Amino acid sequence: MDNITICRCEEVTLEDIKNTAKKYNCTAREIKLRTRAGMGYCGGRTCRPIVDTVMEHVTGEKPGDNIPLKVQPPVRPVSLSTLEGKENEK
Repeated sequence: MDNITICRCEEVTLEDIKNTAKKYNCTAREIKLRTRAGMGYCGGRTCRPIVDTVMEHVTGEKPGDNIPLKVQPPVRPVSLSTLEGKENEK
């Protein structure tokens, strides 16, 4: 059961989270930073509720304790024309 993937973007399993918590005696925030759970491409939009629940069971912290785990969108959007390299063509 520990091989269940919790964060698909960063490929973090339940075992990764448990091992990190045991090895470093981490808070929920530290586990997130060490494993990158919830910090992938989706910014935690997909896995945030699961990550919060797992962190609560592993560390005993309820979401919102200390520094909360948060969802953060990309810094700024990029248009498709920019990605395609056509931003200056007109």
